[in-house]
Amino acid sequence: MAAYMWKTTVYPSDLFVESCGAILFDLSGPTKKVCLLHYGARDQWLLPKGRRNCNETRQAAAVREVREESGYACVLKPVTMATRAPSELEAANVRDAARTYDGLTEPFMLEVRDLGEGNGVKLVWWFVAELAGWDDDGPPAHGEAEAHFAPQFFECEMAMKRLTFQKDRDVLRKAIDLAESSGW
Repeated sequence: MAAYMWKTTVYPSDLFVESCGAILFDLSGPTKKVCLLHYGARDQWLLPKGRRNCNETRQAAAVREVREESGYACVLKPVTMATRAPSELEAANVRDAARTYDGLTEPFMLEVRDLGEGNGVKLVWWFVAELAGWDDDGPPAHGEAEAHFAPQFFECEMAMKRLTFQKDRDVLRKAIDLAESSGW
């Protein structure tokens, strides 16, 4: 049998779970703000994310999870970013290399968590989003957040300091960089 050229691990469907999350920006004021969730039981500050349902797109899961966990409706925000995914306009055999595209609502980061011996992995796809529902009467309505989360908006640099985990800071830093390089 031939040896494969790349180190590869395969997981059957019962040994992986997909989650989706989004960095929720409030772009209404003079400074960008980000929604963090306070998980009171452990006194942790987190980013909104959760499991993707069967037959649900990753984009839809990210929007749904933000709404469920924070109580805020959102829309994915297009950004300019590099990706190895080809555009729909390129030939099927286009070279596998990073190219930069404008206006993408694709995941900007993938987090892979090893769930321990025999438990598989958790994949977390991260998106960029903004509050939805602004109108002439003011800010969007805030629905009910999941009971164990208290959502709060912070200016970006304060949010970076407030997050409990470094990996969340890394995700947020990349989202802020994308927001800035996308001109908003």
